[in-house]
Amino acid sequence: MEEINRLDLAGFVAAVGPVFEHSPWVAARAWPHRPFADLPAMYDAMTRQVLDASRDEQLALLRAHPDLGTRARMSVASEGEQAGAGLDRLTAVQYDRLRAANARYHDRFGFPFLFAVKGSTASDILAALEARVDGAWDAEFETALEQVFRIARFRLQEIVP
Repeated sequence: MEEINRLDLAGFVAAVGPVFEHSPWVAARAWPHRPFADLPAMYDAMTRQVLDASRDEQLALLRAHPDLGTRARMSVASEGEQAGAGLDRLTAVQYDRLRAANARYHDRFGFPFLFAVKGSTASDILAALEARVDGAWDAEFETALEQVFRIARFRLQEIVP
């Protein structure tokens, strides 16, 4: 943590910016709140930036994530996380279900289905997607942000042991 706290803005954004998928602005806005006492304090500062952001910025953050099971605009972190959940080894039937549910979800909400896949199986993810696709927009927006925060926490724990 001492090393992270000593980084200049560019170094900090390079080190922890990828925690929020294609959204380095989160790290840039958290940087002035250093020094961070520990990893939870840094995580809290970063999530606070998202919560304090405009609805348009939050929506852009959600939209920066790839659809699960695809390779479009996927960061290295997303590739590893999805592979760990078996999304790179779906059967043809599972892939078709995932693709159809993703499309339906995206059409309904205007952003991709977000799910912190670490520790989950492809079946868990498909079930969650199919369960959430019929939810209310506001509730799903909040759930999606919560999932982004879980993803960020997992990624920060990898960067800062």
